[in-house]
Amino acid sequence: MHRYSRMQTILLYIVLLLLATAFLFPLLWMIVSSFKNEAQIFADLRSFKAFVPTSFSLENYHQVFARIPFLHYVWTSVLYVTLIMLFGLLVNALAAYAFARMKFKGRDVLFAIVVALIIVPFESILLPLYIVVDEFGWLNSYTGLIVPFIANAFNIFMFRQFFLNLPRELEESARIDGASTLRIFFQIVVPVSKPVFTTVGILTFITHWGDFMWPLIMTTDDRVRPLQVGMQFFFHQPPVQYGQVMAALTMATLPLLIVFIFFQRYIIQGIAQSGMKN
Repeated sequence: MHRYSRMQTILLYIVLLLLATAFLFPLLWMIVSSFKNEAQIFADLRSFKAFVPTSFSLENYHQVFARIPFLHYVWTSVLYVTLIMLFGLLVNALAAYAFARMKFKGRDVLFAIVVALIIVPFESILLPLYIVVDEFGWLNSYTGLIVPFIANAFNIFMFRQFFLNLPRELEESARIDGASTLRIFFQIVVPVSKPVFTTVGILTFITHWGDFMWPLIMTTDDRVRPLQVGMQFFFHQPPVQYGQVMAALTMATLPLLIVFIFFQRYIIQGIAQSGMKN
């Protein structure tokens, strides 16, 4: 029986290794191709050399910075994603705490509506959202990029599940001492909720770093155009050089890889501790 279980484990690891390799091949090819010239990329495409750095040149990276305001695009993305993350942590955590700890009429119905919003695809609200943002005069502005995405149904759900698992004794003791609800939240709940705050913050960063559709339709100039949209215009800017495209994609992907490598432990920990308590 023990031998059979060991064989299952070995087969599982083999399958996972093969899947990981299949998913990593495109990423590896992109990074390697970013250091090759145009001729080498297509010459090596039909062999294993496509995944091997046969040469090393930073010319593609130099050309990316020369042809487009790449650092400005990066700054724009960092700015609006960071603001969505910070404001979102505050708003979603406060809403979730109300659902988890406060009793008010219609609370369960309202929370059910919030949970139902998780499955609503963004494409279905794209046009109404555009009309609302246009009415407010927020088109082609940071406000239009940030405000619609501060409140997030999934993040509220994550926070609420975590808060339900916190012992009430901490809050009740502070309330007996005369602490207000907001003081209890910021001085007691927040310090012991670092795992879920970290998890939600990282997931928000990863989600909005790759935003494309919304910034594409509501920005019209490079002043507020984020990285993903700026690169899309670069990809169609003649002459199209695939080595430069790979260099731009590599630099755009690097922040996500860094965030995931250094914070994956916190993501897993936060999701695990959130639990599924009703």
